[in-house]
Amino acid sequence: MSRPENATALVTGASKGIGAAIAKALAADGWNVGVNYRSDEDGAKATVKAIEDAGARAIALHADVSNGDGKALIKQLGDELGPVLALVNNAGVARDGLAIQLSDDDWDTVIATNLSPAFRLTRDALRGMVKARYGRIVNIASVVGPRANAGQSNYAAAKAGLIGMTKTIAAEVARRGITVNAVAPGFIDTGMTAELATDEIVKAIPARRQGKPEEVAAAVRFLASDEAGYMTGTTLYVDGGMSA
Repeated sequence: MSRPENATALVTGASKGIGAAIAKALAADGWNVGVNYRSDEDGAKATVKAIEDAGARAIALHADVSNGDGKALIKQLGDELGPVLALVNNAGVARDGLAIQLSDDDWDTVIATNLSPAFRLTRDALRGMVKARYGRIVNIASVVGPRANAGQSNYAAAKAGLIGMTKTIAAEVARRGITVNAVAPGFIDTGMTAELATDEIVKAIPARRQGKPEEVAAAVRFLASDEAGYMTGTTLYVDGGMSA
């Protein structure tokens, strides 16, 4: 089935970096886009302006997805732009540290931001997708999910959880014309990686460079397209060979 007319995509954490690149890529592919942000209002507005300047439709949506605002977010977006038939769960934070040093707050914050909201938003968005018999859900995981990275046990647990959730929900809704996939970025040039020892990390990447947000966005754009209608429950790695 082809994408219904006036279909809208919700991208969480889309004020900058990977999320902003995804929002722009989906808009370029004909989706109306909801640009969700928690604190960076200026960044979200800049993303919306870039989309509108390119001739597409978008709105900025303020919400902390870790607080369970999903239903209201989906309703607002549906009322203003059109039915939410694509969801990209991208919002995330990192609180790194060796397991012996991680506090309960470090653990809880990462799980409550990177994993739990993705489930709740997916559950809430699925109702409209099932009714339309069309939907695209893409979860932004990480190469750290299946690949050990010391100092990120909380982040790895959340991202591995996203991959497991992706497979399970994909099997549940495949008959309804809904696909559920994940994209697992590697070391991408964003604000989250700006303070890391880039030169040393790049030496361990087969491609010998950082990835670009636009390269991650290209994978999401494909998975959200009609051409990817027979792909579900899979994870695309955009990592320069780190998972090879």
